[in-house]
Amino acid sequence: MKPKEVAIRKRTQIASANRVMFLWVAGVSVVFGFALVGAMFLTQILIFNEKVLIEKSKTVSTLEKNITNIKTLTDNIQQLNTNQALISAKAKPDDQPLQVILDALPSEANSLALGASLQDKLLAGINGLTLGTFRVDPVVGIESLTDTSVVNASSSTSSTQNEITFRFSVNGDNNALKQVLINLEKSIRTIDIISLKIESQGATRMLTIQGRAFYEPARVVELKDKTVKQ
Repeated sequence: MKPKEVAIRKRTQIASANRVMFLWVAGVSVVFGFALVGAMFLTQILIFNEKVLIEKSKTVSTLEKNITNIKTLTDNIQQLNTNQALISAKAKPDDQPLQVILDALPSEANSLALGASLQDKLLAGINGLTLGTFRVDPVVGIESLTDTSVVNASSSTSSTQNEITFRFSVNGDNNALKQVLINLEKSIRTIDIISLKIESQGATRMLTIQGRAFYEPARVVELKDKTVKQ
């Protein structure tokens, strides 16, 4: 065989070997790439499943605590239903004793109901008492008067959270004014007297009171769905 043919044959074999090596390297690279992507995907799935299991564990723990708390709450409610102080303070004979607590701290900022309670229950039926001025301020951002009279929320003085402010003045003798203070003190509704002023007007006296009552918005208990993201 001539030297030239031998050289050509060697070059052909070298080129063939190079092609085979390239194909092997390319094949191994593709397999390694798929393996790496698969490993990353499986790792993400494992991490995601772990997050889901953690959230499920938290939910189970919360439910177990709620079951325990419900029993305690039920026992407390049963005890309150036998409380003689609540029973004696019921507004209606058919009311449950717990209704007294709801009446004492309403869940809504109802200034009209507070005004009616002050006028019809606490200031009514007192011998020798005359009602002068009377005002209950609507709660800013929550209440407004309708019909022909509209109260701008920004102009109201009831800006403190969960408070309804009021003021009134009454005229009467000492016994009448004393009874007003007694009625305010005995009210099941929590009433805080901010200022009190007594002025003499001949044989009668004028009592001016500025105070506030409170309310507590209702708590909403509900189940919610939580999305766990990867």
